[in-house]
Amino acid sequence: MPRDRIFSFTQDHMQAFTQELIQFLSIPSVSTLSEHTGDVLNAAQWVLDQLKRCGMSGKLYPTQRHPVVLARSPEVSGAPVLLIYGHYDVQPPDPLEEWQTPPFSPDIRQGFIYARGATDDKGQLFTYIKAIESVLEVSGKLPINIIVLVEGEEEIGSPNLERFLIEHREELRADAVAISDGAQLAHQIPAITYGLRGLCYLQIDIRGPRFDLHSGGFGGIVHNPAQVLSNILQRLKNPDDTVAIPGFYDEVIGLEQWEREEMADSPLDVEALKNYLGVSEFTGEPGYSLVERSSARPTLDINGIWGGFSGEGAKTIIPAKAGAKVSMRLVPNQTPQKIEALFTRYVKGLCPPGVSIEFSGLHHAEPVVVNRNTPSMLAAEKAIEAGFGQRPRFKREGGSIPVVNLFRKHLNQENILLLGWGSPDDGPHSPNERFNLEDFARGIRSAAALFYEMSK
Repeated sequence: MPRDRIFSFTQDHMQAFTQELIQFLSIPSVSTLSEHTGDVLNAAQWVLDQLKRCGMSGKLYPTQRHPVVLARSPEVSGAPVLLIYGHYDVQPPDPLEEWQTPPFSPDIRQGFIYARGATDDKGQLFTYIKAIESVLEVSGKLPINIIVLVEGEEEIGSPNLERFLIEHREELRADAVAISDGAQLAHQIPAITYGLRGLCYLQIDIRGPRFDLHSGGFGGIVHNPAQVLSNILQRLKNPDDTVAIPGFYDEVIGLEQWEREEMADSPLDVEALKNYLGVSEFTGEPGYSLVERSSARPTLDINGIWGGFSGEGAKTIIPAKAGAKVSMRLVPNQTPQKIEALFTRYVKGLCPPGVSIEFSGLHHAEPVVVNRNTPSMLAAEKAIEAGFGQRPRFKREGGSIPVVNLFRKHLNQENILLLGWGSPDDGPHSPNERFNLEDFARGIRSAAALFYEMSK
């Protein structure tokens, strides 16, 4: 690999690369809001134009909502194929008043670029495009075959990606998949993620009387849906913060001793994390460390509650309905389908006569643990060491990336490389999301090095 020349090229062109990233981040491609449909399309076209500038052939594939970008590099006979996945859509920027600068007017401060999508996932995706460009400028050709798949619906659950993968299965066959939509272990401590928690996300709707009632006239004689909901939610957890649903832990595969030892060696600064989050204490399942609880143990969280009057002043009513959203993070060998069944059975048993309850499934994702000992994983280790200047650590991630399961199911793909270039405090989905420009440069170098390591 002509590493030194490629790395020198990327360093010399970082200012230009950053200006292009600013263009990308300036497009308000919020996939969940219909008023941004045109912006989402513009972002897709922008990505495709960038890939075509790198000599790749591709096009936009329409879906029922937002298009998929699919592009392929010129064939290198006999060389491995790397499929790169990313997404060009972003979360809504609300609450706007908490942003120091407008979310779609990227601002560079103290070595960070601040904007919605900076780290999730535009900045990280863009490292691969600039790595392809850098290799081509220095060497004239790529050492491997590259397929780039970029969707515009990741932030709304990728509702149309599964059909796309099924319809284009043959075009997407690859030796490995690279996904950079996560974070390092800690700032300047790179990592490869080998495990992801799954997800079972449900909505509960409680209904009582046909309409809101005067609490003076009817209080004490009808069930209050808000009170019923509160009682149910309170009984989802035990006093020690474990999940109270019978059978919830039955299928859980415990951590291996080597995993616990590696997690115990994590460089996590607990006090710094408390300060960053603005909390005085942590909680969680007894018998497990903070790292274990946040990445490799199952959890249950209430994500939202509504019902009754919450406006200014007073309104004495018994609400006709109330609801909540509840998510459960899962670990091997739990399945979303079984956990949903356990949850609904338990909650129905807590619901008194006189009210009705409905459940809606919002998102499901299977937990994932990938093999750490494959040639592709070894190539990624060496590439990250070249790009970051130190060998990566291995970690399990507390979140879910549903697309990983789709690649395993429909592409029969097990060589999945989860390579996070961002930092844990970049704030994805939050106000003042950011991406360290040094990490941007390290990601470009690591991606370029990965192409050459895979070619071996």
